[in-house]
Amino acid sequence: MTDAAVFLILLVLSAGVFIVPARMKYVYTLSVFLASLVITSQWAITAFQYQNPIIISHSSFLKIHLPVMIIDRLSAFFILIINFTMLTGLVYAGGYLKPYQKSKTPVQFSLHFFAYLWLCFSMVMVTLMQSAFNFLVVWELMTVSSFILVMFDAESRPVLKAGINYLVQMHIGFILLLVGFLIAESVTGSLSFSGLEAYFSQKPNLPLFLVFFIGFGIKAGFIPLHTWLPLAHPAAPSHVSGVMSGVMIKMGIYGILRILGFVQDDLLTIGVIILIVSVLSGLYGVMMAIVQHDLKRLLAYHSIENIGIIGIGIGLGVIGLATVNPVLTVLGFTGGILHVLNHSLFKSLLFYNAGSVYSATHTRNLEKLGGLIKTMPYSAFLFLIGALAICGLPPFNGFVSEYLIYLGMFKEISDVGLYEAILLLLSIVGLTIIGGLAIFCFTKAFGIVYLGQSRSEKTEHAVESPKIMIIPQMAIVAVILLIGLGSFMFIGPVAEISLNLFKLDPGSFNVQTFAGDISRLSIIGGIFIVLTIGIFLIRRYVLSKRTIEKGPTWGCGYTAGNERQQYTATSFADNYSELAKPVIGGRKEMEDIGENDYFPKTRKFETSNNDGIQTKYIDRPISKMVGWLKKLAIMQTGQIQHYILYAFVFMLVIFILTWFNII
Repeated sequence: MTDAAVFLILLVLSAGVFIVPARMKYVYTLSVFLASLVITSQWAITAFQYQNPIIISHSSFLKIHLPVMIIDRLSAFFILIINFTMLTGLVYAGGYLKPYQKSKTPVQFSLHFFAYLWLCFSMVMVTLMQSAFNFLVVWELMTVSSFILVMFDAESRPVLKAGINYLVQMHIGFILLLVGFLIAESVTGSLSFSGLEAYFSQKPNLPLFLVFFIGFGIKAGFIPLHTWLPLAHPAAPSHVSGVMSGVMIKMGIYGILRILGFVQDDLLTIGVIILIVSVLSGLYGVMMAIVQHDLKRLLAYHSIENIGIIGIGIGLGVIGLATVNPVLTVLGFTGGILHVLNHSLFKSLLFYNAGSVYSATHTRNLEKLGGLIKTMPYSAFLFLIGALAICGLPPFNGFVSEYLIYLGMFKEISDVGLYEAILLLLSIVGLTIIGGLAIFCFTKAFGIVYLGQSRSEKTEHAVESPKIMIIPQMAIVAVILLIGLGSFMFIGPVAEISLNLFKLDPGSFNVQTFAGDISRLSIIGGIFIVLTIGIFLIRRYVLSKRTIEKGPTWGCGYTAGNERQQYTATSFADNYSELAKPVIGGRKEMEDIGENDYFPKTRKFETSNNDGIQTKYIDRPISKMVGWLKKLAIMQTGQIQHYILYAFVFMLVIFILTWFNII
């Protein structure tokens, strides 16, 4: 029996979660997942050992025809990311879902775990399928299973709205992918991926690539295709948010990379488009993240930002292909692809951490949090590591991939034409601004959530998360540090993925020459952190032998201070909000102070920052469409005679159009 046949059996066994007793559902799900993880990880590890793709399945089992599944290094890379992130998410769910046992039925848990398994299976199969039909089938399975996961708390109206929004937008992307494959099939007569290569060799490349780029871009979350993301991520349970942001949106990146592997012409234009869209996505994502009050919504916008960073690397790589610049090509693609891995780690960590905060306080509102470092020290430490990593600071993993992207731009800015040099310069400025704003945003997030005093009763009695929720986060931190300090072990294999995908000469450029510089910078950063921790421990040891009195923070003689005198999430970003208002919009409402209001009284002050793209290009058109449909509601009279008349008129119109050969 082949591994592919065993994998097929696991797909069937996943339905067993509906049969097993309620107390065994989680263990059963974990067992099926681990079996799948072992098989698919073995495929991935084997694929990294060979230069050419490996055929996993091309036969039948029990008279069931198995689809052709082929794995190469790009597929293997994504499979390993999928498996690790799904594993940490499932372990974390063992603690996160416990409070829901009283409010959810066993059937709801069964459906949730079944959808979780199928999300994993479908993402793995997306990377393996070689025909458009099979690819679109598993792509749709990925959408439906993730939709079910988002709708776990469907009793909530915002969750219901977010889920439907997500499902509709994913199917718009699906239709675009279907159209793209059908266009290629109309020319080549083939629905296989090899047919795409034949199409791009015969026809202009840009139009069809744009169809695929928009289709995959909706899944990835590039602006202006991102509007589902800030709604769906906060609506989903935190382990699902971590998985969706960590790996599911990367399936869009996988699709773009796979299509780029077939593109043969218009490379410079394609690279410029990807680069511009990516820089704008990164800037818009981080600018919107800063003004969010919902912790998970803040993280969702940072997913858009990091998709932008990944896209910057890919765009640079494509421009390098167009200008026959191996240094720019390899550094760009290596940085972008490595950032796929890095983002899957620190973003899943941060979403899990946000779930820990929510489990302890039952709120995600930054204005009601604060002081949690006193009661949740482990969670505070883990969030801090994730924040430093996402900001691209050494010695953490985010620094490695962003450094490669910077390096590609700085090294080659003098070796390209004027047009490309200006574009690279603007990209450097854009990426620098993205990094600076990310530091500002996570300074705010960590400070408001974990430092200071408690801002509400919800945080005063918070307790640390159970070990089953802490251990997966610690495992992620370990990998973050491993990549940050041991970057030389990862840069080479990732560079080989781009060399293999785009059929480049391995001797054209050795990216490992820069791995030593990155490792040295990471080690210096690591030494700094170790010294800081050492000083802290020495201070703690010295103070442990002395009597220390704790009191309130000095209030300049004012003795009635309280938690409301701290910086809030709004006030922390107030100056920024004013400067960025042309881009992020914003609304403030406050009751005016009258001329005769000599004494203070209770007043209401409200601020909000709605996504301008969502408001202008989705909400308003939908509102107009609803208005038009309401006008047509006069046809719904409730009288059957009228409905029969409508049918008669319709048939009469069809008859007339047919009579005159119009249709």
